[in-house]
Amino acid sequence: MSRGTVKFFNDSKGFGFITEDENNKEHFVHISGLIDEIREGDAVDFDLTEGKKGLNAINVKVV
Repeated sequence: MSRGTVKFFNDSKGFGFITEDENNKEHFVHISGLIDEIREGDAVDFDLTEGKKGLNAINVKVV
């Protein structure tokens, strides 16, 4: 699991981005990869999986 902060999340479109704490990389997150509801600024734990355009955050939960 990685830890990061929600940089942006659009509820109506169902996607956003998480900035990883360890290396400041941004990862795409889709609403289907959420365990908890997230908001901008939330600290979250997540796993990464390979997507069409790079790594995607999945199993995202608020800490």
